[in-house]
Amino acid sequence: MSFETDKRFNDLQHFPRGIRRSGEFTVAEADLLERHGHAMLSLYQGKTQPQDELETSFLERVQQGDASGHLYAKVWLKYLKVIGPRRVHRLCTASGSGGDDSGSFDTVDESLE
Repeated sequence: MSFETDKRFNDLQHFPRGIRRSGEFTVAEADLLERHGHAMLSLYQGKTQPQDELETSFLERVQQGDASGHLYAKVWLKYLKVIGPRRVHRLCTASGSGGDDSGSFDTVDESLE
């Protein structure tokens, strides 16, 4: 059988309260990660070789970043996205061009007076 492992997968570094309670995964996804996460991790890191076509397909899909039609690859790519670095989007910009807008509120437009 594919993705055989005897240990439950827990990532306490990223999910201190557990994968199920993180709110990032559905119940089915969390169950799949907990049951087969160690096997997926060792395949992803190259510690073990694929044992059958399902595991080979999983590795190919994960390396390509395409999870279409493959449940294990979809869950693993979602896990990698969740634990990956957070992107911060800022809505303000700093003007350092030295043009008309010096970035200071001290100057008053004389045409308004």
